[in-house]
Amino acid sequence: MAAGERVRVLIVEDNRVFREALELLLALRTDLNVVASVGGGEAALPACREHNPHVALMDYRLPGLDGVETTRMLKEECPSVAVVALTASANTEEMKALAEAGAVACLTKDQDLDSIVAAIHHAAATVRA
Repeated sequence: MAAGERVRVLIVEDNRVFREALELLLALRTDLNVVASVGGGEAALPACREHNPHVALMDYRLPGLDGVETTRMLKEECPSVAVVALTASANTEEMKALAEAGAVACLTKDQDLDSIVAAIHHAAATVRA
């Protein structure tokens, strides 16, 4: 990622209302670019290949492939993407599983937008070449 470049973000979230709200809030920022927003893990890999995001915001609880499986799949197929997990609630074992799958951070959905944005920037910094 080049200095000054907007962080390209892929949102993976099955709750349409939350996904659209997050998309709108992040789109208001001049330092981020939401390149794709999908409703499940199965759609994440094609979106990652097509849009080459720096960061994927990943829900933990997804229909079909869950956040851990989707994170693992993304890290295998799109190794340059950093994953930030967002979850309504995750226990210690779930957070550990997300980290082992390759997530660089795990946040709860009730955290303020500034915390989520800070995590996105931190994650993007881990993929800078």
